[in-house]
Amino acid sequence: MESRAFGRLGSISSLTLGGGGIGGVWGTTDRAEAVATVHAALDAGITMLDLAPSYGTGFESEVAVADALRGSPSDVMITSKVQLPDDDGRDFAARIRGSLHASLTRLERDHLDVLVLHTQFRGATPLAGTIDAAGYRDEIVPTFEHLRDEGLIRAWGITAVGDPAPLLDAFAEAPRPDTAQIVVNALDQNGDLWIHGDSVRPDNPALVRAAAGAGVAVTAIRVVAAGSLTDGLDRSVPADHPAAVDFARAAPFRALAASFGESPASLAHRYALSVPGVATVILGVKNRAELAECLAAEARGPLGDDEFKAVAALTDLAD
Repeated sequence: MESRAFGRLGSISSLTLGGGGIGGVWGTTDRAEAVATVHAALDAGITMLDLAPSYGTGFESEVAVADALRGSPSDVMITSKVQLPDDDGRDFAARIRGSLHASLTRLERDHLDVLVLHTQFRGATPLAGTIDAAGYRDEIVPTFEHLRDEGLIRAWGITAVGDPAPLLDAFAEAPRPDTAQIVVNALDQNGDLWIHGDSVRPDNPALVRAAAGAGVAVTAIRVVAAGSLTDGLDRSVPADHPAAVDFARAAPFRALAASFGESPASLAHRYALSVPGVATVILGVKNRAELAECLAAEARGPLGDDEFKAVAALTDLAD
């Protein structure tokens, strides 16, 4: 598997196994299959696992990874997350440390390679579940920096979705995050992530360029737009659900994939891997079969110029 630069952490595999799928967020799985999928990912050359305390239906992805790695020496990098909506109280330092300690306990590790702030920034319109820029700059960033100095984390990052203005500020101002998780998919769909609705739609390609230009390693998320860029949604949602709406809008993408002789999911992953500035693509797979499809897509290599342009030309049609 291709290796790519990943800032202070050196290099990383072009694919990262995400915890949402193996935690049951994207359809049904079980502990045994989750553990087997982790083993298969490591055997294929994947060098990072992207987890979170919230990734779990009946069991946490962190616990499944601990099961998979127990007794088997591995230098795989582990990412986990902390959520800090400031309507829950502003004791950010204590909450970050408490969340990190709980993750390390579940993972049976003494440090994380990356700790990611998994809360959206507050934009012009205050919304519950967000954080303000001052809290991020004055309280959260210093805590992350202290944790790195203490050796409890090796790097830190942000989930860069929502209002773009504070995200661009975070990339521009030192100390910058080491990495940013940014939505990257063929139709620039929201991947069912916007608490802001469609009133705030970041220019995700511009966010990727800004992050990469500032030396912030980009991890691409929602590359199949929460299942909308696949053959079919793997969970039942109402017809007016954002994922269902995006799936309907993606019909031209599925037709294009068929004309290329590959599945929509394969084309979606190859597209994300071809976007300049992307360090690694986070997979939302929940089993070994879905993992194998993504591994095969990566093995096919990046899209050619004509293929990339054909996919990019569909973006306006999906709006």
